Amino acid sequence: MSRLKDKDWNFVVSLLVLIQLIILVGLVPLNKAVASPEVKILMELKNSVQDPNGFLFNWRETDETPCRWTGVICDPAIKLVTAIDLSNMNLYGLVPSLICDLQNLTSYNVGNNYLGGSFPVKLLDCTKLEYLNLSQNLIVSELPDGISRLRSLKSLDLCGNNFSGSIPPGFGDLPLLESLNLTNNLLNDTIPGHLGKLSNLQWLDLAYNPFAPGVLPEELGNLSQLLNIHMAMANLIGPIPSSFGKLAQLTYFMDLSFNNLQGSIPSGILQLPKLLKMELYSNNLSGHIPRDMKNLLAITDIDLSNNSLSGSIPDEIGKLQTLELLHLWSNQLGGDIPPGLADLPKLSRLRLFDNNLSGELSHSFGNKASFTYFDVSRNSLSGAVPPNICRGGMLEQFILFKNNFSGELPETYGNCSSLYRLLLNANNLVGRIPAGIWNSVRLYIVDLSNNNFQGAISPDIGLATNLTALILSNNRFNGTIPAEIGNLPMLNKLLLSHNLLSGSILPQLGNLSGLNVLSLSENQFSGQIPPEISKCYQLSQLNLSRNSLTGSIPSALGNLTALTDLDLSENNLSGEIPVQLEILRFSIFNVSFNNLSGAVPSGLINGVFNTSFIGNSHLCAQGLQSIKPCSAAAVDSSTNDGRKGTGPLAWAVGGTFAAAALILFVGSCLFFRKYKAYFNMKERDGKALWSLTSFHKLGFSEHEVLSSLDEYNLIGTGGAGKVYKATLSNGQEVAIKKLWTDAKGDKKHDYGFNAEVETLGKLRHKNIVKLLCSCSSQDAKLLVYDYMPNGSLGDQLHSPKASTLSWATRYKIALGAAEGLAYLHHDYNPPVLHCDVKSNNILLDLEYEAHVADFGLAKILQTCGKGVSLSSIAGTCGYIAPEFAYTMKVNEKSDIYSFGVVLMELVTGKMPVELEFGDGVDIVGWVCAKLQTNDGVLEVLDPRLGRASQEDMILVLRVALLCTSVLPIQRPSMREVVQMLIEAHPKQIKKGDKTFSGKKECGTLQISLK
Repeated sequence: MSRLKDKDWNFVVSLLVLIQLIILVGLVPLNKAVASPEVKILMELKNSVQDPNGFLFNWRETDETPCRWTGVICDPAIKLVTAIDLSNMNLYGLVPSLICDLQNLTSYNVGNNYLGGSFPVKLLDCTKLEYLNLSQNLIVSELPDGISRLRSLKSLDLCGNNFSGSIPPGFGDLPLLESLNLTNNLLNDTIPGHLGKLSNLQWLDLAYNPFAPGVLPEELGNLSQLLNIHMAMANLIGPIPSSFGKLAQLTYFMDLSFNNLQGSIPSGILQLPKLLKMELYSNNLSGHIPRDMKNLLAITDIDLSNNSLSGSIPDEIGKLQTLELLHLWSNQLGGDIPPGLADLPKLSRLRLFDNNLSGELSHSFGNKASFTYFDVSRNSLSGAVPPNICRGGMLEQFILFKNNFSGELPETYGNCSSLYRLLLNANNLVGRIPAGIWNSVRLYIVDLSNNNFQGAISPDIGLATNLTALILSNNRFNGTIPAEIGNLPMLNKLLLSHNLLSGSILPQLGNLSGLNVLSLSENQFSGQIPPEISKCYQLSQLNLSRNSLTGSIPSALGNLTALTDLDLSENNLSGEIPVQLEILRFSIFNVSFNNLSGAVPSGLINGVFNTSFIGNSHLCAQGLQSIKPCSAAAVDSSTNDGRKGTGPLAWAVGGTFAAAALILFVGSCLFFRKYKAYFNMKERDGKALWSLTSFHKLGFSEHEVLSSLDEYNLIGTGGAGKVYKATLSNGQEVAIKKLWTDAKGDKKHDYGFNAEVETLGKLRHKNIVKLLCSCSSQDAKLLVYDYMPNGSLGDQLHSPKASTLSWATRYKIALGAAEGLAYLHHDYNPPVLHCDVKSNNILLDLEYEAHVADFGLAKILQTCGKGVSLSSIAGTCGYIAPEFAYTMKVNEKSDIYSFGVVLMELVTGKMPVELEFGDGVDIVGWVCAKLQTNDGVLEVLDPRLGRASQEDMILVLRVALLCTSVLPIQRPSMREVVQMLIEAHPKQIKKGDKTFSGKKECGTLQISLK
């Protein structure tokens, strides 16, 4: 019995073990059967890219279905993948293309990543795709002609890559395509006519490509379903086809701006009934504006500015009841402004400046429309100022300068609380200023100069706390300066010259700590100069000339270390010239025609100031022909007054220190030269593994690049590394930047490698230097660019061996560089700060086209209006915006200041810092100082260019002065800079038009040309 029990027990145990084995063996197949095949496909996709931010963290191969994964969309009914959206995930690698086995996939979006390589031809097998978005990546190839295999495609977005070559015929064979976006690539053939076969196309965007010069194809007029056409900056020439008048469904906008279109505007495009926005600005269109536009039933924006249109503004525009924006500035339009414009109920932005318009403005302006911008400056308009342009309470900019308006400024503008720019200068206006203007909280610039206004400056001015510039020169204001003016913390410029103001100069002016320019000349001020003015530490220009001031010159003015211009001439000042002033570096110094006495401090004795001391019978100086020499007693008195250490002993001590400093400097140089191997990068044996990342279609390999790193090819050495020129086997010339490696192996010190790769890899603009590829290993980093045979702008302007650039070439360089920077600030998303704009970073190709280069400091703008901290960056001397000294931050206005310096280099031929400027004075200070003299504007112009280009050069100098305004808020945007430079084109200058009259005040638009 016991044996049977043992047998039964053994049998049971064996049976249990067998069952367990069967279960264990069967478990794996059971699990695999449950998992979706789509999991495997998408895991292969995940493994093919780098995901540094971990967006794909929840993609797991153990999941049964991918329908809950980030970026994966499934049909809820069948639970299968229908769409993949991996956009904006900072992914690196090649564009994943192993997705066509997803049988229900209709949408694939990997836009705005760092995916490179060629266009993945395997995607052409995804025949069910309806939406394909590869935009904003680093794809380098030609466009695939086989795209026509995607017969179901409705939307194709390839913008913001490096596609080159032509748009192949296959793009015209997509029967269902509704949207095609190829903007911002490197397409360099002409725009083909076969795109006119896309019968269902609604959106066509080909803007910002370096197309070969070509005409707009007539066939595009066959796109009967087109809602939107965008071809800005596409190198278009010739006329606008009349067939565009057949685009009856065109709705959103027609943008053909920034091309070279010629001829007249076809009347048909002014009859499109659904069109909202017509953007034809910055071309070379001519002739009259067509009058038949009654069918523009939906139009909101018409921008025909910056062309060569002539004739009058058609009265029919005054019948477009939906019109909100009308820009016709910078043309050759004449005649009256149609009174019907005043009756348009929605017109809010009217800019007609820089034409030949005449007559009077209708007094109905503002009765129906709520204007935000109203600019009719630089015309020949006359009559009274319409009273109701601010009636809607939204007017921000009211600009009427350089016309012939007369009469009083209506009281209604005193209630215009929305206004922040009021420019009425250079007219014939009279009467008192409306009371509300004085206390407007929002106004930041008021220019009423060169009129006949009268009355007192109201004490209410103290309430205008955002005011940065108050310019009232050349009027008939009287009374005293109110003490409340000292309550304006933002005031940078106070120009009250040539009025009838009287009383004393108030000590409260010393409260204006941000004041940069103070001009009170040609008034009736009396009393003493208040020493409190010395508290305006940023003051660079002080003009108190032609008044009745008495007393002595305050010695405290010597504390104004930024002061370069001081004019106290034609007063009744007495006493000695304070010796403290000689430590300042003046460009202008004038104390002539006073009652000063004693010896002129030796530091002020300069041939440039030869006439600055005349009319002071008791002054003396050694070495000035204009006044009598000093007696020995006077010289001794002057020498011992506050400067007892300048005798022979002081000279001996100073000489000893100078000799010691020279020995120390020479010794340091010799030491560094002997032991430089310890400080320079250690050269490697070249056996490291190299990784090449291409951003354009290449005809060479990394091995050919490496073999070119020969010292015979060395063309430059800088703080970041060495630059070599190489001619490759395919004949292409490239520049190779070899960046230093950190001696300690610190990967954080990449000398701008990551900034250049991440920035230039995605930038595509004809005026941005082309980064072909990058090569990197553990030991070195290389950047390969297109070679620029004409070097940098700095070389061309300042190198002794460079030939003199003509003004036409300089203007071309200025405009090209401005357009490149405007692209960075406005057209690239997110915007980019260059952070090191200078002439050495503007490279010139064989045709002297400008290419902005060296993005080693480039930063992405974090949020609008917030600066980027760059406390570790020293910047380049002469180009650094003044606010950087105390904020240690940069924003887009910092780039604009630096570009203004570049413009000054182009106009003057000078370097940003030169010995002739004086200690502590850069080119901006030097130019501003020169403009205060009668012939100063002619003195700053590069004499190598002759007189023929002087008027053209002054127009660009005006732009440079605006860009280098002390306060960032006063600087224009780069987009505005481009527009102003386009206006300054030599072909658009009206011969004999002396637009620079009146007082010469640096930073305003008033430069005398005599």
